Amino acid sequence: MLRVVNRVLLGLAGLVLLAVGGGVLAAGLGLGVPSWWPWSGPDDVLLSGSARQRWRAEGWWWPVVIAALAVLVLLALWWLVAQLRRSRLAEVLVESGDGEGALLRGRALEAVLAGEAEHLDGVARARIALHGRRTAPTARVRLLLEPYASPGETLHRLSTEALTHARDSAGLASLPSEVRLRAEKHRARRVT
Repeated sequence: MLRVVNRVLLGLAGLVLLAVGGGVLAAGLGLGVPSWWPWSGPDDVLLSGSARQRWRAEGWWWPVVIAALAVLVLLALWWLVAQLRRSRLAEVLVESGDGEGALLRGRALEAVLAGEAEHLDGVARARIALHGRRTAPTARVRLLLEPYASPGETLHRLSTEALTHARDSAGLASLPSEVRLRAEKHRARRVT
């Protein structure tokens, strides 16, 4: 859902910037623009002389304008970097030891690891996400525990069984993991 909202907002921002930029370019080249458009020709300016001189005597005005624009540029750069960064690991490099290797899809390893974690006693649901580099992945594990489950025992079995199997089968030296446990709330049912 967040990805869809992000793409819609990015698309709308792009359309607005394209429309405004095209309108300013058309006005600057002296092409016909609608009568409601604020700049009608190449001699129009964004701020008139009186508007530029209005705040000049105030010592705080230009530093605030520059700081606000700098924050806007930093936010735009942060958003751009966030778009380019992968949130999940696409593949894991499985080395055989003789210099050869194969690529394992990250989603496949996540699915197998989640399936094995869900078969542990007391685990209602498991969500796994692999991050990091393909030669040194890290796992983020979220477990929804049944009301009767022992968190310590479940965590011990997860690390000694499911995570160890995943690490060994992928030929990894280590598989650092962050595990978040949450208890499932028992809902009372009406018995008649």
